[in-house]
Amino acid sequence: MYYITNLKRQPNKYLRSASVNYALTYALNPNPNYRYFKLINDTSGDCSNFVSQCLLAGNAPMNFNSFRPWWYKHAANKAYDTWSISWTVAHSLYYYLRINHEKNLPYAKGIETTTAKDLELGDLIFFQNKAGVIFHSSIVTGFLLGQPLISQHSYEAVNIPYKKSWPVFKYHYVKIII
Repeated sequence: MYYITNLKRQPNKYLRSASVNYALTYALNPNPNYRYFKLINDTSGDCSNFVSQCLLAGNAPMNFNSFRPWWYKHAANKAYDTWSISWTVAHSLYYYLRINHEKNLPYAKGIETTTAKDLELGDLIFFQNKAGVIFHSSIVTGFLLGQPLISQHSYEAVNIPYKKSWPVFKYHYVKIII
């Protein structure tokens, strides 16, 4: 784990307020400029697509390299939009952010902390099941009595307590820096 005291020393180009404002705007009514991924039998869904849009709104640059990509490309017809796996899949987004931090790459980075108390607006919470699979992502958009409130897709929600979202085996609290 990374110690929060060291995090404060790093400059951060992440525009937390822009990311949170985007989340609050589109949590219940998805942005029509992006493909929406419906939840099918408690699998797939739009959570990481939504979180990726929030990160982009917060100044996270897309990464088009072939080794570790994170991007979304709009087509003239939304049905032909394309995207990287890390843009839309929770565990891929989690590892993309963590590896960027470990390698100090010039893209959005995720620093995992041990407690939700270290999170700020615009940080992320990932949900892991008993099989060890990270299956859901959400963005911190508020606080109530010191506990993070999240906004998410699949299912759509605004400012709910993160522990009232999906049943989970483990939470991953991830601070975002750029």
